Amino acid sequence: MFYFHNLNFKILLIFLLFILVNCKLQEPLKSHGIIFLENRSNKLVIDKSNKNDVIKVMGNPQITEDPKGLKWIYIERILTKGKYHKLGKHVLKENNVLVLSFDKYGILVEKEFFDKEKIKKLNFSKKETEHKLTKKSFVEKFLQSVRQKMYGNRKN
Repeated sequence: MFYFHNLNFKILLIFLLFILVNCKLQEPLKSHGIIFLENRSNKLVIDKSNKNDVIKVMGNPQITEDPKGLKWIYIERILTKGKYHKLGKHVLKENNVLVLSFDKYGILVEKEFFDKEKIKKLNFSKKETEHKLTKKSFVEKFLQSVRQKMYGNRKN
């Protein structure tokens, strides 16, 4: 009788271990945008594909850069749960951007694919555009700094 219970316990332990291993292998994903963007972009051929072909493969563009609709932008972003040292916070798994350029006839002229590593290497300008609508007078700046100091010292 004891041998029978011991065998059931081992089978139950192996079954639970199998379930736990499978749960760990499946990562919970949170996706935004077009999934499998790189695979879909490989189906597009420069100087052959047109806007209708792109819509069939990719769907409608998420961003159109200019009013004439000659540049389309598609985005793929996948977040997953972090490991134990990240305490379960979301970690960026994939961050891809595809920029498609068309000529005036709607034929694909250029396609640029940016993955997470290429995006890190992009240089952005440090210049800021200044316009008169957001310029504050001396009095507004002074009152804002007083308000920040007053509310900054408050304790909840």
